This record gives sequence, structure tokens and C-alpha cells, in this order.
Amino acid sequence: MKTLLIRKKKLKKFKSDKLREECGIFGISNQRDASALVALGLHALQHRGQEGCGIVSFDGINYHSEKRQGLVGDHFTSLETLKRLPGEFAIGHNRYSTTGETSLRNIQPFFADLHMGGLSIAHNGNLTNALSLRETLVKDGAIFRTTSDTETIVQLIAKSKREKFVDKLIDALFQIQGGYSLVLMTNKKLVGVRDPFGIRPLVIGKLKNSYIFASETCALDIVGASFIREVDNGEIIIVENGKLKSVKPFPKQKPRPCVFEYIYFARPDSLINNKCAYVYRKNLGSELAKETDIKADLVVPVPDSGVPAALGFAEQSKKHFELGLIRNHYVGRTFIEPTQNIRSLGVKLKLSSTKTIVKNKSIILIDDSLVRGTTCHKIVKMLYESGAKEVHVRIACPEIIYPDFYGVDMPTKEELLAYKKDNGEMCDYINAKSLKFLSLDGLYKALINEKRISGYPQFSDHYFTGDYPIKPQDKIKGIQIKQLSLLSGKSNN
Repeated sequence: MKTLLIRKKKLKKFKSDKLREECGIFGISNQRDASALVALGLHALQHRGQEGCGIVSFDGINYHSEKRQGLVGDHFTSLETLKRLPGEFAIGHNRYSTTGETSLRNIQPFFADLHMGGLSIAHNGNLTNALSLRETLVKDGAIFRTTSDTETIVQLIAKSKREKFVDKLIDALFQIQGGYSLVLMTNKKLVGVRDPFGIRPLVIGKLKNSYIFASETCALDIVGASFIREVDNGEIIIVENGKLKSVKPFPKQKPRPCVFEYIYFARPDSLINNKCAYVYRKNLGSELAKETDIKADLVVPVPDSGVPAALGFAEQSKKHFELGLIRNHYVGRTFIEPTQNIRSLGVKLKLSSTKTIVKNKSIILIDDSLVRGTTCHKIVKMLYESGAKEVHVRIACPEIIYPDFYGVDMPTKEELLAYKKDNGEMCDYINAKSLKFLSLDGLYKALINEKRISGYPQFSDHYFTGDYPIKPQDKIKGIQIKQLSLLSGKSNN
């Protein structure tokens, strides 16, 4: 046990060079095998969060909850577990923590007993004023059990003096700020909510007489459900007695979905704005090729995320595409204790080069993004050690200069490579022959074939521009949770 704890501590030292997805949510109504279908939906959404998973079901009388740290497939595949989650209504959540520590008590869905009855909630995103609200609620006597901003929403719903649940929910929504999508379950309703800017995704599906909410359409596909539509920005969808009802309480405004859903987060087979994410990513590579004039022998992707863009680049530039790097998909996060010797191997645990393919070749290396640059540096070094003649790095999005506050786990501004270095310095850092990013104009052309509207851009593209749709209030005020409680975060509560 002691060895395991040491291992976990050491794992925290690893800093990902990729943006980490937010969370995945799934909810279903009026379905005999509700919990099993939720488990399948969460499995399809596993890429959005790997720290923890949970399901809450409702059997018409009682709510039932199962939460676990780790992957869906490790916990929600046994019949014994699913039997503890009876009922025709259920919601589920895959967690990657953006607000709150990693502990069992922070794993969603959350459940609360309110005077109107039970309430369960699953949340994807991040509230930019959660800590400010939390301070006020605590002063008013509220008691918090978690460090998750999701609990703030529950507290606001509970505090509302309105009679009907939907009105209580609207009260809470008008107080919170940020990027979020929610799935809520009461003893009568299944409810889906999307933030006023539509930053975080949420879709509606149907399976026979059942309605489904999910973060992505790939979760609908796995359970055999048909895709109806995306939840509109600022829309509340209520499922009750087998019928859908739409409520739009916020002032009407144009949506600004997160641009990284198109670039990286969504699974390639998921539909976004009626196109597969894969198509958008090929388009990004194609536009990148139009902006690149360089002689090279091969186009090589960084697997797996760079493959669609590399295919688009190769097709547009008429250059030869090769898998010069192979990803090892079977390396677990605790494969081996990360001693210094192992840590020095770095990226080789996950990637290896096809030496006979890259030897004596001039290579254009394609990736979807460049964050810290540490992984890219190691990959370029690996290609040179395998005999590559030249390595030219091309990134299928603009330079990431600003952090996110709406549910994406990413480095601070000072840790972002493009914030602290110019192009030449970045190129030297990763040891490439040349480095080029897709332009902002190229990004918009690839995604919607339109120019960016400077006064009100079509996406939340603050990563590149610093144009935040919502001010990060907690960040501005410098508010932090100084102490949640005396209960250890390692406690299974």
C-alpha cells in the first residue's frame, strides 16, 4: 500500500504536454437498462476524463450511487455492480479534475436531499466565479463536503426560494458564470443545460422512447441511439413524462463553442455542427499545407491526435504520408514506478520511431498543438536519433499563449512555450529545422470557411487571442480555497 502511495505521488510530477479534456457526462430516461447504457456511454466518453467515474440511478422510489477512481471499464462492467444501480433513469460522469482535488468525494454525479426531493447532478466545465459564490454561501451557513465547483450549483439550487425545480435551477444559473454543460436528475425529470455561450458541448439523442443527454455523439452511437440535435447555447431541456420541453431563460446571444473541441477534445467520429471532428482536423492540416512552402520527403504525424491533420496536409501538399512514429496503446499510467532512470526515457514509453522509414529522410512532423514543448522536443530528438536528415515541425493550430478558465486543464501562462518564447526561440527549444503554426485566419477557414469576427468571434478562441467570453472572476480576485476540512483527501468519502 505504501509503495502504491509513493507511486501515485511520483506520477503527479509528470506534466502532460497536451491539453487535458474536461469531463464526460451522460444521462438517460425511461430505459429498462438505464445504468448499463450509461456505463456504455461513459466508456465512449472515456477520453474526456480518466481520474474517476460514477453513476447515479433512480428506481422510482430510491436513488442509488456507485463511484470509483479510475476507468469505467475497470468498475462498471460487472453485472453485480450494475445490479446495485436499478431504475429506468440514470446519469453518469467521467472526471478529469479542473477544480477540486482528486478524491472519491469529488467524483460525480453528486446527490443531495432537498426539501423538494432528491437531486443528482453531473457537470462538465468550470465556473469562473465558484469560489466567490462559495465564500458567500459559507458565510450564510452552507456546508461543503467537496472542493468541486459543481457543489456550488447544488447549494444555489437548494437555497432558492422558488417553488418549482426548474425555477430554482434558473435562479442558480443566473448566479454562476463560466463554461458548463449539466445533466440533472430529479424524481420526475431529466434535465440538460448548456451555458449561455455554448462553450462546453451537450447533445440530445433518442433510443426508442428514451431521451439521452451526452457530451458527444459518439456516446449515442455506442448505445444505438439516434442523434437529434445539439442543445443550444443558454438552453435548458427538460424531459418529463416522455416529452421534451425547451426553456431559454438567458438573453439571446451568438454561441461561442470551445474551438479545441474541433481541434482536439472531441473524438474524431463525433459530430460537431453536423460534421465529424475528423473532417475539421483534416481541413486544419490542409490549410496548414497551403501556408507552408517547404521541400521534404515525408509527412509524419504525432499519433494519434496528429493523424487527421497530417493526412490533410499530405493530400493538399501532395507529399508522401508515413507513420514514422508508432504509439504504444498498452502502456498504463502505473506501468512502472517512475524512477529517475525510467523518467529519463520520457516519451519512448509511449512512442517509438519506424527507423527504416525515417532514416535519411527530410520530415514534416505534424501535431495538433504545442503546449509546453517538452514532448515535441523529445520526439524531434528521437527522429534525429533514428537517422532523420531534417525535422520540420508544423502545428495545426495557432500558438497557445493564454490559459483556459472554462474546464480545460492546462499550464499557467508562464508555462506555455509560446507565451515566453518567439518562433525562433521555440524552434531552437524543440531542436527542429523549422517551426510554423497555422494562422488564425487559416483556423477559421478550415472550420467554418469564414473570417473571424473580431468584435464577437464565432468560437471561444481565447487560447490564441486572449479574448475571453467571460471574465475569470475568481482569478481576478485571487480567491483560493484555503482549507476545505480536516478530512484527508485520501479518504474514501
